[in-house]
Amino acid sequence: MKSFQSIEPLEIRGDILEGGGQILRTAIAFSAVTGIPIEVTRIRARRSPPGLRAQHMAAVSAVAEITGAQVDGLSIGSQRLLFVPSSPKAGSFSIDIGTAGSVTLVLQALMPIMAFAPGPVSIRLKGGTNNPMAPPFEFLKEVLLPVLKRMGFEAELRLIRRGFYPRGGGIVEA
Repeated sequence: MKSFQSIEPLEIRGDILEGGGQILRTAIAFSAVTGIPIEVTRIRARRSPPGLRAQHMAAVSAVAEITGAQVDGLSIGSQRLLFVPSSPKAGSFSIDIGTAGSVTLVLQALMPIMAFAPGPVSIRLKGGTNNPMAPPFEFLKEVLLPVLKRMGFEAELRLIRRGFYPRGGGIVEA
């Protein structure tokens, strides 16, 4: 993969349209697979509270770990994040969101990176599996994954334990 680390980061405004965490998750996933650095500004600016929450930090940290990315601005409440990716890696990874934050939303950021990794990737995620305002585990397993498989993405999802808001504690393996 080409290195774009000497290129100015592409600015992504996090307050456009719905202005939620999906902008951040999609931006870091595309950054990771293209190798293009990004700066996400005004992250969740119109949300209460604004800025990064634990599940957003978990998604960024996980993508950074799998790609060897450099990250600046990764803290609760931060409304600016610089993400400079390297190449996706194969291997086994464990991600603990630390709250009831949605493991399915974190997985949405990870799936494109898993598809472009040079070998198998296995991930164990701990957090919420069935949360309000997030797709449940069953959506990923029964709807999204079959569609992605038709496009050539091979993956398996296993629900080890459910985790509900506000406690979390669910475990999913991919």
